[in-house]
Amino acid sequence: MNLKINEMEHTHDNQTTHHHEGHHEMHDHPGGNRTDDHGDGHSHHDHHKMMIKDFKKRFWVSSLLTIPVLLLSPMIQSWIGVDWSFSADNYILFAFASIIFFYGGWPFLKGLVEELKKIAPGMMTLIAIAISAAYFYSVAVIFGLTGKTFFWELATLIDVMLIGHWLEMKSVLGASKALEALAALMPNEANLVHGDHIMKIKVSELKQNDIILIKPGEKVPADGIIIEGESNLNESMLTGESKPVRKSKGDEVIGGAINGSGVVKVKVKGIGEDTYLSKVITMVQSAQKQKSKTQRLADVAAKWLTVVALVVGFGTFFIWLALGEEISFALERMVTVMVICCPHALGLAIPLVASISTSISAKNGLLIRNRTAFENARKISTIVFDKTGTLTKGSHEVTRVVVLDRNYSENELLKITSAVESSSEHHISKGLLRKAKELKVDYPRATDFEYQAGIGVSGVVEGKKIQVGGSVLLDRLQIETPQEHDEIVETKIFTIVDGKLIGYITFADQIRESSYEAIKTLQEKGIKCSLLTGDNYNIAQSVASELHLDNYMAEVLPEQKQDKIKELQVKGEFVAMTGDGVNDAPALAQSDVGIAIGSGTDVAAETADIVLVDSDPKDIANIILFGRATYQKMVQNLVWATGYNLVALPLATGFIPGLIITPAFGAALMAISTIICAVNAQLLKTKLSVNTVM
Repeated sequence: MNLKINEMEHTHDNQTTHHHEGHHEMHDHPGGNRTDDHGDGHSHHDHHKMMIKDFKKRFWVSSLLTIPVLLLSPMIQSWIGVDWSFSADNYILFAFASIIFFYGGWPFLKGLVEELKKIAPGMMTLIAIAISAAYFYSVAVIFGLTGKTFFWELATLIDVMLIGHWLEMKSVLGASKALEALAALMPNEANLVHGDHIMKIKVSELKQNDIILIKPGEKVPADGIIIEGESNLNESMLTGESKPVRKSKGDEVIGGAINGSGVVKVKVKGIGEDTYLSKVITMVQSAQKQKSKTQRLADVAAKWLTVVALVVGFGTFFIWLALGEEISFALERMVTVMVICCPHALGLAIPLVASISTSISAKNGLLIRNRTAFENARKISTIVFDKTGTLTKGSHEVTRVVVLDRNYSENELLKITSAVESSSEHHISKGLLRKAKELKVDYPRATDFEYQAGIGVSGVVEGKKIQVGGSVLLDRLQIETPQEHDEIVETKIFTIVDGKLIGYITFADQIRESSYEAIKTLQEKGIKCSLLTGDNYNIAQSVASELHLDNYMAEVLPEQKQDKIKELQVKGEFVAMTGDGVNDAPALAQSDVGIAIGSGTDVAAETADIVLVDSDPKDIANIILFGRATYQKMVQNLVWATGYNLVALPLATGFIPGLIITPAFGAALMAISTIICAVNAQLLKTKLSVNTVM
């Protein structure tokens, strides 16, 4: 498959710190650095770790300073029945509270400035206004204004906010672990074959066509082709294939795979950004940066929640004043409303789920290129399978060579047919050439070679025009198709010499063992399974019957596949299409969810929404059901985050008799809501296991 990936920076960690792409992308931190910094990937990752460390430090310092603030607060003393008041105790209380406000509250104050600069008030604006109002009112009371101080409430509020951010950022960092593990797979050194000796060099110094030696137990340092030796390679972290794969001369190897007990020499094919691993990391990062409709909905909800919080907060303040309450009570209600309505959980609800799902999918060889299509997996009502190489193994082997013209022998038929087919990359051509090699049949190269998709190939061999193809070719040439009892289970190619049919060769293909389970799983989930193939009706019917498919479409040319998808869509079906991304490109593009399969080291088909590294039907079922699970997690988080605010907002205003909550308690509720969303997102990791249909 051709690979076409958008140009973007290459990083070794994902962009999980973009998790608040709506209101929270302005989420600033101490030192004036932003968490959505677009620098080098490694420094970006280190920066995020530094931010976690910084929040942790600010939390512990503020918490220790909160102890004397609590002990010196008159309200706390009255609760525990003591009186520790002394001269100037208010000023000591003021000093400790000031340190907490300016040191512990600094990330939020910085965030306020940044959000206001962009005229995009959000979560930081709410927190900063709430703690500033509480602090400056309390300072005014210390220096003469009649009222009560909010210092202990202020201190505990900042403590809760800091620990909430600290825990949230730890959860976000956890979303990048899968990609970090992928990036860490590539070794630092390679064994370069230099003449008659081996020399150690850095992987970054490898060049195209270099020959490298991979010893037992070593990691493959670059993509390439084995030119000598054979071994079992463990590609589980790259493709999701749990069993080591046997590789020998001519087979491709992927950088990052772990070599077994054999020694192999490999000719380097892909280096740097051209390696499979780099393409996967780039693609996953690109997908994580995309916003699906669900995420945009969360962004809009968060922005409106910010507006509501500001309006209701100030409205609550003035209503209580108008009702004759003291300014300290009105201020407490305003602060509580703003804190409890911070759209923190809402900002985290969708992006964190998106980031985690994309990362762990990549780890299992399921690569998401279009997030909206991936989440739309829940809507799929019909999935259309390409037959060869998807539901079947695709390794067609010659079963019979049937001669219909007495002037030719079996070997001559095989020779002529191989001569034309040798220029084709089709799986049937490869099976034919394997048979010719096995029987030691030498064949010349055809001239004037021509390939017609879905029909066959043609060329000139030893002065004669040779045409090779299926029953569609015979129909076009108006040649009657020979009827035989075995055509139901076999694929046939017919050989025509100068317009005359001289014989045919049959091929057998086996249904994959995992096809049965995958089809059954999808049908149990209410998804209809259809077959779309260029093979004749008898073969299509045989496969459809064997797998208990709901429908089949046979003798369909590549250019007609798109029309077949359209027909299903017109009937109201939400269609997923699986194919190899080449002949199936128009159909993949037309489908609602396009899934390219069996990509090998070519990571993506240009038209596919999702790319599966292996040609395993089980992975198709996995990615569709995982898409459903991902969407469910998003909805759960969205419902929790919005539902929490709908319940908490009336309580925060104090207008409900007997139900009044403090700012610190409101902050605790907000933090708990955020942590619940983060934990729920992490639970998504249990929804996809390697090579297990869910």
